[in-house]
Amino acid sequence: MKQLLLGNKAIARGLWEAGVKYVSSYPGTPSTEITEEVAEFSEVYAEWAPNEKVALESAMGASLAGARAFTAMKHVGLNVAADPLFTSAYTGVNGGLVICVADDPAMHSSQNEQDSRHYARAAKLPMLEPSDSEECRDFTCLAYELSEAFDTPVLLRTCTRVAHSQSLVELHERADLPLKEYKKDPSKYVMNPGFGYKRHFVVEDRLKKLKEYSENSPLNFEEINDTSVGYVCSGTCYEYIKEAIPGASVFKVGMSFPMPLEKIRAFAAKVDKLIVVEELDGVFEAEIRAAGIRVDGGKDIFGCIGELSQSKIRAALGLSLPESAEFDQPLPARPPVMCAGCPHRGVFYVLSKLKLTVTGDIGCYTLGAAAPLSAVDSVLCMGASIGMLHGFNTVRPEASGKTVAVIGDSTFLHSGITGLTDIAYNRSISTVLILDNSITGMTGHQQNPATGLTLKLKEVPPVSLEKVCEAVGIKRVRSVDAGNLKEIETALREELAAEEPSVIICRKPCQLLKYVKPKPALSVDADKCRGCKSCMRIGCPAVKFASGKAEIDSAQCVGCGLCSQMCAFGAIGEGKHE
Repeated sequence: MKQLLLGNKAIARGLWEAGVKYVSSYPGTPSTEITEEVAEFSEVYAEWAPNEKVALESAMGASLAGARAFTAMKHVGLNVAADPLFTSAYTGVNGGLVICVADDPAMHSSQNEQDSRHYARAAKLPMLEPSDSEECRDFTCLAYELSEAFDTPVLLRTCTRVAHSQSLVELHERADLPLKEYKKDPSKYVMNPGFGYKRHFVVEDRLKKLKEYSENSPLNFEEINDTSVGYVCSGTCYEYIKEAIPGASVFKVGMSFPMPLEKIRAFAAKVDKLIVVEELDGVFEAEIRAAGIRVDGGKDIFGCIGELSQSKIRAALGLSLPESAEFDQPLPARPPVMCAGCPHRGVFYVLSKLKLTVTGDIGCYTLGAAAPLSAVDSVLCMGASIGMLHGFNTVRPEASGKTVAVIGDSTFLHSGITGLTDIAYNRSISTVLILDNSITGMTGHQQNPATGLTLKLKEVPPVSLEKVCEAVGIKRVRSVDAGNLKEIETALREELAAEEPSVIICRKPCQLLKYVKPKPALSVDADKCRGCKSCMRIGCPAVKFASGKAEIDSAQCVGCGLCSQMCAFGAIGEGKHE
């Protein structure tokens, strides 16, 4: 039976069919749906971990115990998991272990355009790259066979277009596999210098065997048609080439590390010109050139920024484009904004009002950098806001009364606790704001250790953010209503004046949570409205200004009351005003 599946759902299906028993991940677009989908299968234990490092380490533990295990993350999440990743190549596995990393060319929802193929080469781990949903399922199942055959974790690399596109997938039954026997073997699993040095020889020997496998693997194949030009590509670029240049000769790389260089050499001999088509870095091109194989075009044609498409490829190659119609007027820009009723909006308004320097973090609250709030000065990576605040205030102690860090509840538990520990331990006079909206918001409402629910919605004791802060040494910890502007401002002024570290927890649930019921929409009394535009300063998409007066879009307004707090003339309130 065939079914139309999203790439991520096809991977989840492949995990179930491959007999996987354990899945641990941290949500990160474009990989999130894999773990959400596999959680629907009762035979698979699935969880959200506090961060990607813990997720990989947990999966390693399950593998050690003899189960087939899995973890998924986005490209920057692999940075967090890099420590166990590299050493896992030395220890190898017991039960098969697959690590899915989803890259995000064009930065649709990321802070950089990192190319995860570099990790496979640096860690010396095999990497597979599916091109569509059918291959997502097939490659997932195959990855476990390779993992156990070669005693190694296997990287499965996707990208936004593969993860979030749909195609037909042939469904199969689940392989009901028993746990592999666990045998105590310190020389394999205890990576002290003595054992680790010997395991490095195992890694290099395995790499030779993997190269031989890659040269003979059906994952890497050629399609000979028009021999004037041959294209080397993988993943979504294979689909682009097939659609953009029908009848082209193509070498499809399904196993992108180790590269099948001899197969590519043979392919190059059959075509007049060889062009490498790959998104982001010229990884394939560099390896092919280093092997002494001629390359007639690559990054010099396509560049290393953004994602490709059928039209971009044809344009870069100087080929004609299909006819298209253009709008006679430019479309208005639609930058991402915080939702109407977002609990973060009031916090950022107060931060902007007080003209504070704000080190920000990754999440919905990153949008606090956008106009008209323009409240965030820096965003680096998960958890960096707190460490950056500490460093900033240490070299500029005079700034401690006008500089804060902002971080979300999930991000704080992901990697903010250690930064706060640094502040407490080294007695940095710094104020940290934890924006607790009761969910992991930006990636689509996933549970986290502070919500009191697991991925499978089992009730558990929630982590107390207050107690965590106190436990690491912060004595001044207070919580405020994130929807109360005066309360937020009072707390900020008092904590910034204190001569010791402090934490303010700004608490209000995300307005989009199912259990949060919207209040009646507010409206503007035109007779009372003075047209001062104070209500516009919060940047709420439900508030607009027309004909010299403020107006509220009742279809968007959730009655949070933030705009009414901004109005000095009492023009905004409940009920319809004519």
